[in-house]
Amino acid sequence: MHSLVQFTVPAIADISDAPLTARLQHLLDNKTKPLGSLGRLESLALRIGQVLGTEAPALVRPQMLVCAGDHGLAAKGVSAFPSDVTWQMVENFLAGGAAVSVLARQHGLALTVVDCGVAKPIAPRDAAPGAPQLLLRKVAPGTADASAGPAMTAEQCAQAITNGIEVVRTLPGNALLLGEMGIANTSVASLLLARLAGLPLADVTGAGTGLDAAGIERKRAVLQQALDANADATTPLAALAALGGYEVATLVGAVLQAAAERRVIVVDGFITSAAVLVASRLQPAVLQRCVFAHRSGERGHSLMLAQMQAEPLLDLGLRLGEGSGAALAWPLLQSACAVLAEMASFESARVDNRS
Repeated sequence: MHSLVQFTVPAIADISDAPLTARLQHLLDNKTKPLGSLGRLESLALRIGQVLGTEAPALVRPQMLVCAGDHGLAAKGVSAFPSDVTWQMVENFLAGGAAVSVLARQHGLALTVVDCGVAKPIAPRDAAPGAPQLLLRKVAPGTADASAGPAMTAEQCAQAITNGIEVVRTLPGNALLLGEMGIANTSVASLLLARLAGLPLADVTGAGTGLDAAGIERKRAVLQQALDANADATTPLAALAALGGYEVATLVGAVLQAAAERRVIVVDGFITSAAVLVASRLQPAVLQRCVFAHRSGERGHSLMLAQMQAEPLLDLGLRLGEGSGAALAWPLLQSACAVLAEMASFESARVDNRS
C-alpha cells in the first residue's frame, strides 16, 4: 500500500473476467448486423459491461463532478485569464449558465460542484431539486506558487484526496463524469505529465485558455522553474503535492473511490486526464474502469492519453474543460448499453446470418 500522511490509497482490484468478456462479445457478435460493424460502440459496450460486471449493463443516476481550485502559478502569467475567473465560473456553474451546466441538464446528469481551494469564499446555498449542488471542501484559498516550491504540503494534498474519496461515497449512481475549473490548471496538467512521464515541457505545454506564442514561451519558462524547484518530487503522490492543485488532488481521490466501487468513470480532457494519470500510477487497475471522452485540442493531451493507452471516443477540438467533453460523450455510453439490451439477435429476429 502507498501512504501519504494519514492517507491510504484504496485497493483497486483487477476486474478482468474472461468468461464475462466472452459472453459480452458473443452477444455483440450475434446482433442483427455484420460482425463488428458498430465499430467503437461495440468496444464501448464491452467496456461498460466489464466495469459493471454484467451482460446487461444499465447506467443509473450518472453524476457530473466538477472540482474547482485556484493556483499560485496564475500570478506568473501562465494563463490568458485572471484567477478571479475561477470563482466567477463556479457561480456560473451553479446559476446554470456554463457549458457543462447546459450539457448536464440536456443529458440528465446530476451536477455537483466542489470548492476544493478557490481563492475567494463561495457562499453555501440551498439547491433546488435537480439544480447544481455546491459542496465546500476548501483545503486552502489556492495553492502556493509551484515555481518557488511545493504547491501543497503533503498534509494538504492528503486532505484533498481524502475529500474526493468522501465526496464520491456520498454520490448515488454507477457512473461518474469528471470535470474541473481552475485558472492555470493546464499548467498543472503539463507539469504532472512532464514529471511522471519524463517528457519535455516543450512537448506538453500549450495555449491553455488562449495564450499567444510569446505567452506560451513565458508559460514554459515558469513551468521549468516549477520542475526545477521541485526536482525531488518524483513519486506520483509527491509530484501531485509539489506540482498539482487542490481540484486535481480531489479528483484523484474521486477517481480512486469510483474505481473501488466499480463505477464507470468518464474522463473529460487534459486536466481530468492528469488526475487519472496520477491515480493510475498509484493503482493501475483504475484504467479498467475508465472511458476517455475525447481528445482535447490542448497540446499534450494526446501524449497523456498515450501514457494510459487510452482511445478517446470523440475528437472535436474541444479545450474548454469543465466536463463538457464528458457530457457530450455521455449519449454514446447510453447507446452502447441500449444496443446490448434492445437490439435483436439473428436468432430472435429470425434473420439469416450466413454469409
